[in-house]
Amino acid sequence: MNQPWALIIPMANEEKDFDLFIIPLKEELAKLPQGKVFLIVDNVSVDKTLQLCKLLSSADPRFETVWAPENKNVVDAYLRGYKEAMKTNAKFIIEMDAGFSHDPAELPKFLNLLHQGYSCVYGSRLMEGGSMNDSTPYRKFLSKTGTILANLLLGTKLQDMTSGYQGFHRDIVSKFLNYKLKSVAHFYQTEIRYLLRKYKSIEIPINYKAPSPRVSKNAIKNSIKSLLYYFMRRLTLRPISI
Repeated sequence: MNQPWALIIPMANEEKDFDLFIIPLKEELAKLPQGKVFLIVDNVSVDKTLQLCKLLSSADPRFETVWAPENKNVVDAYLRGYKEAMKTNAKFIIEMDAGFSHDPAELPKFLNLLHQGYSCVYGSRLMEGGSMNDSTPYRKFLSKTGTILANLLLGTKLQDMTSGYQGFHRDIVSKFLNYKLKSVAHFYQTEIRYLLRKYKSIEIPINYKAPSPRVSKNAIKNSIKSLLYYFMRRLTLRPISI
């Protein structure tokens, strides 16, 4: 695994658990050469997350802090991270969440499969070997129901359509960066999986922990609206792929 790669991580109000997350991430980076980490911070953070990220970046060149006050939502944070990663020579780009939602120890699994020729590697909490630890019954319901509805209405067949731990070849990233996504919140991962359904992909089990405590009504509305948009396009024989 000697190809350069990049990792993007939106960071929002992570002061409390900053070191607890960064220490195991550094341990993985030590095993995986040529990795670059982009920490995306915006106005959502009201604690010392930005300062901590800047201190880390100044001390460790493997980390780069991206201050993005123009972000309007979490999807903007992800996309800004991808844009920064694309400025490097990274062949593979992986997206993960902070706050222990995603385990840095699972990074090698994504890189191994990207090296093997898969264009898209998706983390799955719902397949055998995956889990949703510490998730409330409501969050589990939303994730499972979202996957069932997406597969039913969009014709996809993945076991988890809403997980955020995922990795891509850089040419795949360029494709969705040049497409205007409908999502502004939680439907983002589903939309990406649908749009990239024609590329060689694989799911791997991940252990998901400590999700955000709630999903806003606006996020749910945006998810339903976006899902229906792609369903109607498919229903009228005008499906979209990129």
